Amino acid sequence: MAAARPRLAITRGMAVLAVAASLSAPAAMAQVTGTDQYVARMDIDRDGRVALTEYQAWMGYAFERMDRNGDGQLTADELPGGRGAAISLSAHRETLAAAFRRQDANRDGFLSARELAAPPQ
Repeated sequence: MAAARPRLAITRGMAVLAVAASLSAPAAMAQVTGTDQYVARMDIDRDGRVALTEYQAWMGYAFERMDRNGDGQLTADELPGGRGAAISLSAHRETLAAAFRRQDANRDGFLSARELAAPPQ
């Protein structure tokens, strides 16, 4: 039962970041309408697939924008509503890595457009 508590905290943190991302997304991100467009934007090295570091960079933008003092921690005063448990950048990246691993259906270490379009696992 104790293992469920950290998972719940991470899930809440991800929800907070998702809400914040939707409120502060740049116009260019709002214009993405298809999976191929996500791959094109996430694929920094232009090899046609998304590596973990590329995924973390794309999905971590909300954290970085919210971390006003740049200390690698989102504290209550930086979170929407001004409350909640602190979230570290390293914990956020690990949560993103876990999501990446779940989406990587063929386990090749990259996400294709098809894997990105699949429902979250």
